[in-house]
Amino acid sequence: MKGFLLSLQSEFYKSRKTLGFWSAILLPLILMLLVSFGFFMKADKLAMLPPVAIWAQFAGIPIGIMGSLLLPMFIVFIAYSVNSIEHKSDTWKTLFTLPIPKWSIYTAKFLYAVLLILISLMLFATFTWAFGNLLGAIQPKLKFSGYHMEKELFQIYFKLFMASMGILSLQFIMSLLWKDFLKPMGIGFVGVIVGVILVTSARWEYAYTFPYSQPLLAVMGMSKKMKNSTSLDLFTNDVLFSLGTAVVIFFIGYFIVERKSIK
Repeated sequence: MKGFLLSLQSEFYKSRKTLGFWSAILLPLILMLLVSFGFFMKADKLAMLPPVAIWAQFAGIPIGIMGSLLLPMFIVFIAYSVNSIEHKSDTWKTLFTLPIPKWSIYTAKFLYAVLLILISLMLFATFTWAFGNLLGAIQPKLKFSGYHMEKELFQIYFKLFMASMGILSLQFIMSLLWKDFLKPMGIGFVGVIVGVILVTSARWEYAYTFPYSQPLLAVMGMSKKMKNSTSLDLFTNDVLFSLGTAVVIFFIGYFIVERKSIK
């Protein structure tokens, strides 16, 4: 456990000044600033909407953007950024010769990537709630104060987080084994496109088994629930398969790392 904690702390110190670390914070902040500015400029047109509809539109924009395309590509970038420091400095062999079990190093790296995704998505929920209430104070005609959506926001983004774990596990292994960014990025991009096609065009009933389709399916399912004013089901097929994929790929990845020298 001590080796694991030291490895996790090391990941933070190594990446705290990198773009990968700060993108987890800046992405939700910048996107919500843009969405808030757009709502502020269209306040007169939106003033006639009831509070629930205003919140649904305001929160729906970043949720839709993240679930359809931005979140999978963000995961590709985060997975690579966690491992790129060792690739660039060529310190993989040195890292694995330290008196720390490989299991601790591998698990700490994966968990750090998971934490960056979780932090970013929870910041999306926090900034959505904060900027919505700020807009309601600046423009009272936007009836944000007439409805409280904090619980639903955090549930939605937590479900999106769980639905993204399958993609993260795959991209993490690819970025661990391949030094260049183009291979994992290219596979990730193709995976996202295929995932969108399976869900929107082919409408394949088993699309939830394909990791790159799972965030989009989670968002679409949540949108239907919100429109029908029904409670949100967190553990749907897409989420369960995402979590299952993450567990299986995590252990497969460890055995690959254990038996293969990383160049």
